[in-house]
Formats: sequence, C-alpha cells, structure tokens
Amino acid sequence: METSRPDRSASGNPSGFGPGRRLRSLAKVLPEQARAHNRALVLQTLYHRGAMSRADLARETGLTRVTISDLVAESIADGVIHELGVRDLAGPGKPPIVIDIDREGHQIIGIDLSGASRFEGSVLDLGGRVLISRSVPRPDAADAEQAYAAALGLIRSLLAEVDRPLLGIGVGSPGVVRSDGVILSAPNLGWQHFPLEARLGADLGQSVLVSNDANAAILAEYTFGEADADVMLVRIGRGVGAGLIAGGHPLIGARFAAGEIGHVVVGTDGGPRCACGRDGCLEAWVNVPRLVAETAAADDPAAVLAYAGTRLGIAIAPIVAALDLSEIVISGPAAQFGGEFLVAATRALHERTLEGVFEDVPVRLSNQGDIVVRGAAVMVLAAELGVS
Repeated sequence: METSRPDRSASGNPSGFGPGRRLRSLAKVLPEQARAHNRALVLQTLYHRGAMSRADLARETGLTRVTISDLVAESIADGVIHELGVRDLAGPGKPPIVIDIDREGHQIIGIDLSGASRFEGSVLDLGGRVLISRSVPRPDAADAEQAYAAALGLIRSLLAEVDRPLLGIGVGSPGVVRSDGVILSAPNLGWQHFPLEARLGADLGQSVLVSNDANAAILAEYTFGEADADVMLVRIGRGVGAGLIAGGHPLIGARFAAGEIGHVVVGTDGGPRCACGRDGCLEAWVNVPRLVAETAAADDPAAVLAYAGTRLGIAIAPIVAALDLSEIVISGPAAQFGGEFLVAATRALHERTLEGVFEDVPVRLSNQGDIVVRGAAVMVLAAELGVS
C-alpha cells in the first residue's frame, strides 16, 4: 500500500490558491482505501502547487511513477486533470508533458442561506472563482416550506446557467446542522429537524451537501485564504456563529453545535434582549442590524463599536485558551468590524488570557468575498475530489 502526503514546508504556490494542505482525517487509511487516498493526494497537490509534470508529481507526493501515471490517466478520463503541453528543456532528453487540475472543466453550485434579507448563490469553477451569481428574497416569515421553496428556486435558476459537468451543490445554512444535512434547529427559517439535504437531492436529482454556514465559511478561509491550522472564524450578520479548525481538524461537536456562540451570555450585567428571550447574549450585542442602527444614532459611533468589540473579546477568550488557537478571524462588514471593533476585541482577548502565552493571537478581518458560497464549494471539492 502506498500512502504519502506532500511536504507542507514548501513555499511555492504557483496556482494562487491557499496553502498546500488539506484538512486532516482522524481515520487510518485501510488497504482498500489506498487508491482513493492516493488519488486525493495527487489532486490536492496539483490544486495547491499548480501545474507540473508527472515526474514532478511523483517527487512531490512520494508515490511511484507507475501509480502516478495510472491515477493521472484516470483523472484525465474523468475530466478533472488536463494536459497543458510540453515543457521546454534546455538540455537533452524528452521534454515532459505538464498537467494540472482542469479548473474550468467542471462547475459547482454554492449556496448561502444565512443572509439577513436574501438567499445568495453562485456557479463556481473548481478554483473557487465565481462565474455567475443570483439571489432571491429571504421569506419574511419563519415558515419552513416558504424558506425551502425559495432555496429550491434559487438553485434551479443556477442549474439553468451551468454549462459544464456539475461536480455537486454545496449549501451553507444557519442553525445547527447534523452531518447528514438535517437542520436540527434554524428558528429564523422555521426549520426544526428539517431534512434539507435529502429533500434538495431528491427534488433536484443532484448530489447535495448541507452544512452550517460558519462551518462552510471557515473552509473558504482555510482553503483560499491564509488561515492557520488552529483557527476560529466568527461570522457576524443577523446572528453570530463560529467555525473551528483545531490541529487541521474541523470541529463539529457531539451535538453538531460546535461554534454556536451566539447565545452565550456575555457578562453578568444584563444587556440587550436577545431573540431567544434572554438578556446579554453575544448575538444581541454584536449583530449587524443593531450596530448599524446604534452607530447611526450615536454621538460617538466608535465608542459603540468598541463596546461591542469588547463583548466579543470576552466571549472568545476562554475558547482561545481552551483550544490554544493561533488566530481569530472575523467575517462580517468592514464598516462595522474593521476598525474600533477589531481593536477592542483584540485588547479584551489579550487582557483575559494568560499573559505571555496568548498575547500574540491576532484578531483579523477576513478578506474573503462570498465566503459562505465559496466555502460551500470547498465542501463539494472535499467530498468529490478530496481537495480542501
């Protein structure tokens, strides 16, 4: 059995994508799984390192040239890899043929159902490049069937735009999402134990994957951005949720609710009334509609943002300490979270964690556009090709 992993220390990244790494699996690779593992390794290496010859690919992965030749031939037949032509050589010998992922050969649909007023979706290529985008109004009422009909209609409109073989459909949804795509709880959409993945798959006749929107977003930050292997992404919009990667492993939790920090009460001094009925939940302090309204009405908008940032820092400090995270990434509008909010959150985090240990943990704003849509595409890439 041949299994290997690429050297993660290499700094070259000619493809222009994120660091050459994949989310680590906790499972041992069994002999009957070796071929799929090695194929994923080949595709992962090409995806992040860029075009190279078969001989280069063998050296990068540690696999034999015979194995590489077999796996590449299979992937060319599947339309996932293509040959770019012959590389020029200065010396003697037969010039090698350069191969790469055919990033335009297949397409993916990514869907974001977490918006405050609209559902968003895009057709993307395998490189995560958005080709076509559509959106539909989010139903005002928390009605399960209305929300489902809106999501289904959006996906169907995007399917009509697909002009390459479809690799799959990824959906980022608010709420607690089970690993089989059942929405255990998404009150704003009226979904309770709602089999979203199964219903979409049956109605569309396509491969569909559904995950929590913050868990999708952190995949985009990890794959296309510069996120460390120990990172929490806090996604702030109408609500607040977080995605976690620790030691290269995505954290989902025993109840599929890891990162559900929006309804953690921040402090003992009360605070704004939350939609859940309690006072002082993190989501009530830092949601975008509240901050937009309060800063517009305030004499000192910066002070409003700083106070909200402090509340976030209080909430994330024990998580950083418990998991020994390397960084915190905020996904939300820069107008609210790119200035005083970020400074105050960083200061509060450092003040509430062990001095000399966590003082270098940064809190930064993500620069990933369409982060949930692109993260939903990574879900499909990981499931279908082993690429992340």
